Amino acid sequence: MKLGGAESTLFALAAPLSVIGALALLFARKAVHAAMGMALTMVVLGIFYIAQQAEFLGVIQIFVYSGAVMMLFLFVIMLVGVDSSDSLVETIRGQRWAGLLLGLALAALGLATIGKATFPAGTGLDRANSQGNVSGIARLIFGNYVWVFEATSALLITAALGAMMLAHRERLSERPSQADWSRARIKSGRNVAGLPAPGVYARHNAVDTPALLPDGSTSELSISRVLKARGQVATADKELAISQELEGETGDMTRRGNGDDK
Repeated sequence: MKLGGAESTLFALAAPLSVIGALALLFARKAVHAAMGMALTMVVLGIFYIAQQAEFLGVIQIFVYSGAVMMLFLFVIMLVGVDSSDSLVETIRGQRWAGLLLGLALAALGLATIGKATFPAGTGLDRANSQGNVSGIARLIFGNYVWVFEATSALLITAALGAMMLAHRERLSERPSQADWSRARIKSGRNVAGLPAPGVYARHNAVDTPALLPDGSTSELSISRVLKARGQVATADKELAISQELEGETGDMTRRGNGDDK
């Protein structure tokens, strides 16, 4: 099989990127960086599939693995915490040795299976895609390799359950209720009536618009700290100018009604 000039150029440019992403997954110290390296490798693999005229595999590789599966990884990272470190305390006695033995057994089984594998002559893309690329892949997945597909599904479900177990933390105290928060706020004497809502005394009631105090200044307590951290807080200057203009018009109408314009 000979590669054309465009395919050779694509492979020469994209292959180092996939290797860099794989190395980042192995050696990155932060979990977020490792996840981004995995996403880079998955996207490059999808590009390789599309270049080899496997359009369906390439699109699924990018949409499913780089999209849905990576979102699952990031969700687990958010649950576990990017700053959390592995515990060196062995909660189940002998689990490390059992894991090591099972890993070695799985590696030996994989090597033995690969050593006995036989590869027939290639059939070519025209014959493999005679009924369409999607139909050919569906026939292989749900026909010849249906049990492998089901085993992979069970493995993914097991991984999701394991991530939930890792993210679970026992509470040392009871979860405070709304009444407990109210009592604590009243005892402290701060914000007894609650925090001001966004957009109060303003011309806009969006959550990113700070409330205006009676003196015309903005209330920092009315904006969520998440929006502050993202830098998505809208300025109330325009709303304040409109309010002052309306107050001026109201004052002029009041003076005219009282006969002050005579």
